[in-house]
Amino acid sequence: MPTQASRLRYRIVLGILIFLALFFGIGLLVWDNPMPYGSRGFWLIVDMRVTNVVVMAIVAICHAVATVSFQTVTNNRILTPSIMGFESLYVAVQTSAVFVLGAAGIMYFTGVRQFVLLVAIMVALALALYGWLLSGKRGNIHVMLLVGIIIGGGLGSVSTFMQRLLSPSEFDILTARLFGSVSNADPSYFPVAIPLVAVAAGLLFWSSPRLNVLALGKETTLNLGLNHRYETMRVLFLISILMAVSTALVGPMTFLGFLVATLSYQFADTYDHRRIFPVAALTGFVVLAGAYFIMRNIFYAQGVVSIIIELVGGSVFLYVILRKGRL
Repeated sequence: MPTQASRLRYRIVLGILIFLALFFGIGLLVWDNPMPYGSRGFWLIVDMRVTNVVVMAIVAICHAVATVSFQTVTNNRILTPSIMGFESLYVAVQTSAVFVLGAAGIMYFTGVRQFVLLVAIMVALALALYGWLLSGKRGNIHVMLLVGIIIGGGLGSVSTFMQRLLSPSEFDILTARLFGSVSNADPSYFPVAIPLVAVAAGLLFWSSPRLNVLALGKETTLNLGLNHRYETMRVLFLISILMAVSTALVGPMTFLGFLVATLSYQFADTYDHRRIFPVAALTGFVVLAGAYFIMRNIFYAQGVVSIIIELVGGSVFLYVILRKGRL
């Protein structure tokens, strides 16, 4: 931000996003509360709604920080961490549970231990993929991305095959779990999810100067004295934690991160990650909370929020693709 005008613009954008985040966050807590303001019943309802707001904040931070970081290390603004197959693995695990154990299988993947296990499986598989494809003299991040797409497609095909063999009642129960929704989250997961997200997102924010260098490309990074492979592996590891927590918490939201990152680059108008990350996190929360607030209080259809976000995000993705990735 070399000029005073650009710094002023950034502060104005940040202020507007903070105002909108507070407006939608508080609106979700108190709007359409049937109990008298200040009464015990009023605060009980507010307390019940706090869970959804916290979940939205966690998901927004995960997708925003992970997607911006992923696009930096891959040097491509049309990619998202979802390309590595986190959503496909989540769908495969949930489908397998119902396929093997029936409708009761969903309960076997409900609980803090199961949440930790699912996150650990996702992170372990991501690390195995990174370590295998980025090690050695021929380590190539583009090959890693292609393998991730293939693995995700394979898991999706297996999941579809198993879903075809389910009974209508089992398929109906499973379908409710496969749509990304804040209602899928359990407050008992917070003591695990919040520290993981805080540490991973905090480390990525602390690494903003290094990410600024990584964005310049491999050759420039090496010339400036950074170990490109080590920095890439470290960032991908933190990204895998954020995406695993978000996916295990609420389910798949494939295009949310892409939508948020694309908007954030336009809003922030800078390449400095120290300034992009706050804008991205706030934009993610405004998108999620605003969508839920509008759909619940105006259209009374909060269950379709994730579908609309995916539709808008997918449309933006196609628009960027048709422009050959130039923003």
